[in-house]
Amino acid sequence: MNIGIVGGGAAGLSAAYEILKSGHGVTVFERSPFLGGQASTFLVRGVPLERGYHHLFTSDLDMIWLIQELGLLEELAWLPSKAGLFHQGKIWKFTTPGDLLNFLPITLIDRIRLGLITLYLQRIRKWQQFEEMTAAEWLRSRVGRRGYEAVWEPLLRGKFGQHFDRVGMVWFWGKIALRFASRGRGMLKEKLGYPMVGFGKIFDSLGNRIQEMGGSVYTSASVQKILVDDLQSVHGLEVKYETGETKVENFDAVIITTPSHIVPRLLPELPQAYSEKLSNTTYLAAILLILELTHPLSSIYWLNIADRDIPFVGVIEQTNFVPVDRYGGSHVVYLTNYLGRDNPLYNATHEELLQAYLPHLKKINPKFRDSWILNSHYHREDAAQPVVEPGYADKIPSHRTPVRGVYLANTTQIYPEDRGTNYSVRLGRKVSRMVLLDNGYSTLDELPEAVVSDSITSRVF
Repeated sequence: MNIGIVGGGAAGLSAAYEILKSGHGVTVFERSPFLGGQASTFLVRGVPLERGYHHLFTSDLDMIWLIQELGLLEELAWLPSKAGLFHQGKIWKFTTPGDLLNFLPITLIDRIRLGLITLYLQRIRKWQQFEEMTAAEWLRSRVGRRGYEAVWEPLLRGKFGQHFDRVGMVWFWGKIALRFASRGRGMLKEKLGYPMVGFGKIFDSLGNRIQEMGGSVYTSASVQKILVDDLQSVHGLEVKYETGETKVENFDAVIITTPSHIVPRLLPELPQAYSEKLSNTTYLAAILLILELTHPLSSIYWLNIADRDIPFVGVIEQTNFVPVDRYGGSHVVYLTNYLGRDNPLYNATHEELLQAYLPHLKKINPKFRDSWILNSHYHREDAAQPVVEPGYADKIPSHRTPVRGVYLANTTQIYPEDRGTNYSVRLGRKVSRMVLLDNGYSTLDELPEAVVSDSITSRVF
């Protein structure tokens, strides 16, 4: 069997790797000139840095497995994390339970309620009870208006912008459960993982491994159309290569890992009901301005911005997480936003965004001067965050599309967890097994040993 994969991100490459281990052929087509998708890197001071900030939680077993599989486990460092909230013109630490008790903008009773609700959510396992609720309504009723507006509403606004009050409670539950899974006993310290070679190296290595095993990986190769025969079965892909040449490549099955709204364009033969389910997904773009500074902006790694007069929603200071020496002494700071296409900042140029943000950096650090900026970088990821509303489980498109031999694996199908490299790796491996099962392996036990031997894989099904 020969399988084509559209997209060279975490899901597509992981699916390709599993398929090759089963003894079948695979070819990956990536439109960009690089692999890794949202986890890809570029060079800062000669060192790879993620276009969008990334780290791992201790519960991210699929990514940890992949790193080990590629022989890079020694490069994975577990580092202490410092979180904070910028509220009413001041940075408040939010790393330990004691920090919450010291959050003076709300009353002691409100602080206690926030802490108790957080502990309660961390212990919940049956997330289905939250399926029909918005996070806004559930949290307001449990922690009160003051606690919600001071702490949780800024988190929701930061991630979902104008859609903040439509976000499902399941998404919020997943964030709390994941965050506290990376804390040690007593939940006093959080450690997060970072591969010191950069996330891009992981997926470049995976691409190399795929080719060593006999698979093919093409970058700057844009899939124009998925080809379907008269019996509504896939038979190949129309691909435009870097050279400008367009060719038809034949495949027995195809896995698509692109954002949902792109799929109907590639596969117009989809039934209307499935196509509408794909097109109705609302995505927000991640807008990232990355600064190289001569001085640290703060002492916090992950700083949520609660003051709405500031035009960005998060400050992620990479060099408060990994050593500053990694970047030649430059302090690396992400200023982040999640925006819809109707937001004026969505279409802002690099320079326009920089000028819009600069006046607000002095609010975070009054000592900040424009002269601190050594360099800046701009990145935009258009389909970064699906908006997860109540009842989302029923809105998820199936992995097996109505066209025989065509499968979908993208971030809209990651649920109840939030999208991330770990769950994209898991998703790719899951869908690769569906392809194998649909093409002659009637049970999991019949799959080749290499595909099912590890404990992480066994829990995917």
